[in-house]
Amino acid sequence: MASGGASLALAALILVSCASAAAATKYTVGDASGWTTTGDYATWASGKKFKVGDILEFKYAGGAHTVDEVSAADYAACSSSKALSSDSAGTTTVTLKTAGKHYFICGVAGHCSSGMKLVVDVAKAVAAPAPAPAVAPAPAASADTTPDAPDTTPSTPSSSGITPKTKSPVTDLSPPGKKSTSGATGLRAAAWAVLGLAGLVAVHLGAF
Repeated sequence: MASGGASLALAALILVSCASAAAATKYTVGDASGWTTTGDYATWASGKKFKVGDILEFKYAGGAHTVDEVSAADYAACSSSKALSSDSAGTTTVTLKTAGKHYFICGVAGHCSSGMKLVVDVAKAVAAPAPAPAVAPAPAASADTTPDAPDTTPSTPSSSGITPKTKSPVTDLSPPGKKSTSGATGLRAAAWAVLGLAGLVAVHLGAF
């Protein structure tokens, strides 16, 4: 967690630095005329809004002039004896790193008094808003690998509206079995016995 916070802070600082660098303006002092004894640098600077990070580029004949940054008092006195910085390379680039007034003169005798001097008022830079910290994505939900329990509920008959057919009772069409003749046989035997007995009686009566 600590390393992640440090990384975010570093990223935010880099973005702010890049934004500040991208917003910086580069000014060529005196425009096409450059840094000369005939320039009107008070008029050139008027109306311009310098801010921290902006760049001043002085272009002049190398060795013929200097670019000296001095205090307010030395600026008024055209003195470069206590210059904060000095350059005579022909192209001098100065980055405005602090807010407030910055004073520049040419250190060659007589040039500053001829008008070769510049004062710029630098405003504080407006910092770009820091980006919102990145929100870590929520961890993906783990897949449920538990097997589903088998469905033990008995299935119900289909309710499609079709009435199941009921089986009709089977009618027994087989021929009826033969009736038992034991009763008729007994009757015949009894009749013959009666007839035989009657005959015996008749014979007996005839004998008398």
